[in-house]
Amino acid sequence: MELLNLDCEDHSLRLEGSMAGWQLLYWNNTPVSRCDAAGDFDGVSEHHFELQNQQGETLLCRLETEVQWDPVNIAYRFYMGEKLISSGEHGREIMEKQVPQGPIRQEKRAFSIIGLGALGLKLLKSAKIIKVVMAGASLAAYSWFFSLPFALALIFCLVVHEYGHIRAMKHFGMKTKGIYLIPFVGGLALSDARINTRWQDVCISMMGPFFGFGLSLLSLVAYWVTGSMFFAGLSAFNALLNLFNLLPILPLDGGHILKSIAFSMNSLLGLLLCGAAAAGGIWLSYEFGLALLGFLLIIGSVEVFFEWRGRHHSLLLPLDRYGQIISALWYILTVAGLIAIIWYFHGMGDALLGLPLKILQS
Repeated sequence: MELLNLDCEDHSLRLEGSMAGWQLLYWNNTPVSRCDAAGDFDGVSEHHFELQNQQGETLLCRLETEVQWDPVNIAYRFYMGEKLISSGEHGREIMEKQVPQGPIRQEKRAFSIIGLGALGLKLLKSAKIIKVVMAGASLAAYSWFFSLPFALALIFCLVVHEYGHIRAMKHFGMKTKGIYLIPFVGGLALSDARINTRWQDVCISMMGPFFGFGLSLLSLVAYWVTGSMFFAGLSAFNALLNLFNLLPILPLDGGHILKSIAFSMNSLLGLLLCGAAAAGGIWLSYEFGLALLGFLLIIGSVEVFFEWRGRHHSLLLPLDRYGQIISALWYILTVAGLIAIIWYFHGMGDALLGLPLKILQS
């Protein structure tokens, strides 16, 4: 992530680094000094490099930094020769607003059909007609296998879910490319902008299922008011759709959320707490007979555990303790709310409305 960006006498000084301890210093976008990863998250570092002034004299430049990750803060002093050019400190608020000036190394993503679909859509994003074509193909495919009313309801649920992602992206000032529907895969909300914080990753990932949860609640209220089974089915199956997206498996939304929380913890205790929470979720799943949910929780936990060792090489600004707690509560309460809706309709004794819970128990 970008730790520091200074303008020094019509020149730019930029420092990038990660929680692993490595730092790379740029002078006018040219790398001039680096510190290798040392396994320490916090500490003091010094960068040295030489410059020539207009008189042809060689100046020894020195940048001293003291980085702290929780809470995020960096103190710095920059010298040219023996002259102090700039000094100060800043924290998370400034780093979150910085826009990366160069290409960012992306975290390794799991191979997936969804990922390939996103790549294909990016190649065709300039043609707006593709959105209409893909939406029409989705409607035709779902109508062929189910029915037209079911297809329309499903597409409506997908659009609401993806619109939640779009709203979060726009909140962070990211330029969006719109919503693409892919037959039998779902939907994608695309953006060209890069995220630079774990909090952005959590919010963008959570807002899709959170909007979906809101739709299920509104449909539940509509069912209570009208008694229409259409609203009951919409509420129950939309809850199942969004609960599936919150499963802690990449590239689903839940995988990004769990990964952002776990990878922001810079201690073994953090991993143990994350593991304990996952174990509690698995126990509750089997206690209530939600076999599928428990099985997928195990897969997601194992996946995060194996990737956890490389978390410090990410360029994303980590969540602080407050952000970790808020993200975890937001995730848990949304999952609990979706399961509660599914459980409510199962208790009505209707075979169709009880299907979402049976799927979870399978």
